[in-house]
Amino acid sequence: MRPLIANTHLANPYLHQHALALTAGAVLAYPTEAVWGLGCDPFNEQAVNTILQLKNRDVGKGVILIAGHIEQVAFLLKGLNNEHLKQLRRTWPGPHTWLVPHNHRVPHFIHGHFDTVAVRVSAHPTVQALCHRFGGPIVSTSANPQGLPEAKTQLKARSYFTHNRFGHTLHYCPGSVGKAAKPSKIQHLLTGDIIRAS
Repeated sequence: MRPLIANTHLANPYLHQHALALTAGAVLAYPTEAVWGLGCDPFNEQAVNTILQLKNRDVGKGVILIAGHIEQVAFLLKGLNNEHLKQLRRTWPGPHTWLVPHNHRVPHFIHGHFDTVAVRVSAHPTVQALCHRFGGPIVSTSANPQGLPEAKTQLKARSYFTHNRFGHTLHYCPGSVGKAAKPSKIQHLLTGDIIRAS
């Protein structure tokens, strides 16, 4: 079961509908800091498999979890020392994805073949509101099939997936991408190794 963070002050009915769809197992395309992403409930294996099918992505590669507030990923940060927690707080919310030890707190189809899980707390207002409405982090992976350019607009994301060969129906969250020129930096929290530069 995913940990829930209560929030009652967000009144956007569209976000509420999209959050309900995520809870019901839907896959959602939504804007992030730099590109459009695909998201779902990270504890719903069928929904995650739908995303992997759409992207032609190997489950062993794992996917990123994105949250609207650090409290929503606190269950993944238990056991980290104060220096590591300070490091996270210095870069969140923002376009910085950290690889943290998962300690089997997320399913294998999220962390893939790794002993870490990729986590980010977003500064994008749509992502923040959506995660608050959903009650926790969601999957975040770029809304494009593997090997094709990232989608910078909803129209481009629709062009990739509206007539997909699997017959999957996607929900599209209104909004536009942020001002980041590139996808988020990815860095290993314990070693400091940079996996993807910003």
